[in-house]
Amino acid sequence: MRRIKFDMAELMAFVVVAEKQSFRLAADALFLSPSALSRRVERLEAAVGAQLLSRTTRHVELTAVGQDFLHEASAALTGLDDAVQRVSDQLQRRRGRLAVACIPSVSANLLPAVLRRFVADEPEVQLHLVEGSAQQVLDAVLQGEVDFGLGFMGAQEPLLRFDALLRERYVLAMPRDHAWAGRAEIGWAELAGQRLVSVSHQSGNRLLLDQAVAELPEKPLAWHECNHVAGALSLVEAGLGLAAIPQLALRPSHAEICGVPLIGPPVWRTLGLLQRRDRVLGPIAQALRQRLVQAHGLP
Repeated sequence: MRRIKFDMAELMAFVVVAEKQSFRLAADALFLSPSALSRRVERLEAAVGAQLLSRTTRHVELTAVGQDFLHEASAALTGLDDAVQRVSDQLQRRRGRLAVACIPSVSANLLPAVLRRFVADEPEVQLHLVEGSAQQVLDAVLQGEVDFGLGFMGAQEPLLRFDALLRERYVLAMPRDHAWAGRAEIGWAELAGQRLVSVSHQSGNRLLLDQAVAELPEKPLAWHECNHVAGALSLVEAGLGLAAIPQLALRPSHAEICGVPLIGPPVWRTLGLLQRRDRVLGPIAQALRQRLVQAHGLP
């Protein structure tokens, strides 16, 4: 294999002269003197073993060999630029910092598996997870405090891009030894007279639940209230009542609590990826976003 005896500076000099068709213009573009530029091209021609440029006092033209070589030289420089950019992107991804806002049920039951694989591939990435209510997630994205968010509010917000990720239905959480635990589904009307644990009006979930029971002749009574679903589940576990919660908030492997789908009507919510429309995600955030879509995205 013939050893290459020229460097990238000489190759660049030839390409710029060919593009400018002028040693003077090429020298200005490369911040070189015309004589220094000429020497670079001459060294390249000596290494290649052929004349690449035909020079006159006023004009520069490519020889037939030079035309063929220009195509290969330009492709080589472009390939090198692409390679350097790929390495740079990889370094940014491995050394970067990522901030994501999400609701608690996502951080507890959806993100861990995705993050485990992501961090294994990107061990130098630092992740800042901002947990909060759906409104707090929305605010964090709008205020630019995070790269993107995971929540179920924001689809109508003009400043945001909301990409649906998955749909989850509401279930009735109860102890596994409850008389209803083996049922396939439960109607909202059957909850009348039951002691229920509910999230407070400060939670976005409460609005959906109130709409679900609005037309019932006898509305279920919220006996106990908590600000967050996690607190409601704790009270259910303590035997203080039943709770209508998003399915994602309850792990299927929970040792003491199970969930039965609610109907009449069934209530669903759509979890989405929230991103400011005027913000372009960096390579780290885009990589994690893509993993979430691949793992949980709607078909």
